[in-house]
Amino acid sequence: MRILLLLTALLLTTLLLTACGFHLRGHSGAEMQFRALYLDASNPGSPFIADLRRSLEANKVKLTNTAEQADVVLNIVSEIPEKQILTLGGSGRVNEFQLRYRVSFRAYDLKGQVWIPAEEMVLHRDYYYDDTKVLAKEAEETLLYQSMRSDMVQQIVRRLSRAKPQLQQ
Repeated sequence: MRILLLLTALLLTTLLLTACGFHLRGHSGAEMQFRALYLDASNPGSPFIADLRRSLEANKVKLTNTAEQADVVLNIVSEIPEKQILTLGGSGRVNEFQLRYRVSFRAYDLKGQVWIPAEEMVLHRDYYYDDTKVLAKEAEETLLYQSMRSDMVQQIVRRLSRAKPQLQQ
């Protein structure tokens, strides 16, 4: 009887979560409007491009070796991590940094139709710095960049899932 009650509760929870539009992170669940994509990147060996490839493949997008084989070309124009000082303490030491992660991209097909116009997406994170804990703060910075990279990948995949050819004016 307890097992039946537990299974019923689990089923109800699953139904409620899916009814409200909940999806596990990393799985957009949306069907792409294209089958094959060519990923044209200025830095093809970067961790960002590797993460983007994995995410696209997880969303059942076939990645092609040439633009001619693809329905859509995703051009990653630039990917720029930045670090800026936010605040200084009374002794002139850094108290806070802001990390930024900028990605410029566009998507188009070989017929000349624009799927996503050229745009730049920017993510930023602020963090406190303590020069007595240099190794810990370096590790925190690395984790923040990894988190921003993952968020950026998911945003681009979601943007691609809603992309459609736009009419030329």
